[in-house]
Amino acid sequence: DPDARNDFGPYTPGFKIIPYNDLDALEKEVKDPNTAGFLVEPIQGEAGVNVPDDGYLKRAYELCKANNVLFIADEVQTGLARTGKLLACDHENIRPDILILGKALAGGVYPVSAVLADDDIMLTIKPGEHGSTFGGNPVAAKVAIAALEVIKEEKLAENAYRLGKIFRDELSSIKSEMIETVRGKGLLNAVVIKPKKGNTAWDVCVAMKDNGLIAKPTHDHIIRFAPPLVITEEELREAMEIIKMTFREFE
Repeated sequence: DPDARNDFGPYTPGFKIIPYNDLDALEKEVKDPNTAGFLVEPIQGEAGVNVPDDGYLKRAYELCKANNVLFIADEVQTGLARTGKLLACDHENIRPDILILGKALAGGVYPVSAVLADDDIMLTIKPGEHGSTFGGNPVAAKVAIAALEVIKEEKLAENAYRLGKIFRDELSSIKSEMIETVRGKGLLNAVVIKPKKGNTAWDVCVAMKDNGLIAKPTHDHIIRFAPPLVITEEELREAMEIIKMTFREFE
């Protein structure tokens, strides 16, 4: 994505970018003895809620294990109930060697992120070799614990799974020449549109805002929907009526 790379840099050397959802490309790279790890989003978020093929993550994990390569999951956006499971990796029953979390870990209260791994990985960093000025902040840690308790006690993963299915079914039922594809898991979803009469995803999102709903465009042809995990079915259906009305305005 040029918007994410142009005018940024210099980039850290030693990284290779391979196509998403491409096991052949991954297999070629993990067989290189100099490959240390494979970093992947279980579902690509900013790229437009790209959901990989069923079995992709599991096979990618197996390829990494077979070649002594660390499987690193970036679940900053997909993690903590967003996709209908506690982690998106849980959909394929895999346990990453390294897990990256953020966003929902803060519970909307205090900035928190985390990198998690077992001792055999984390303890390769010796005391004093790496540090973080605000790392291990006790307030942040308490906030994260409370957020995790809420996710568990209020069954937010189950809520995301159930309402996500309703949401995608309702989106798929909209009769609009603009809608090309509906995709997602849980409460992380997107609509891929065909720009009509010069109108882009941004124009649709502005119209939705005017009608009472906030959504985020990703590129010119994708609209991303990521409502709060605490949303109720009544609120979800109210949002759907706004979405349907908005698409009718572009017909």
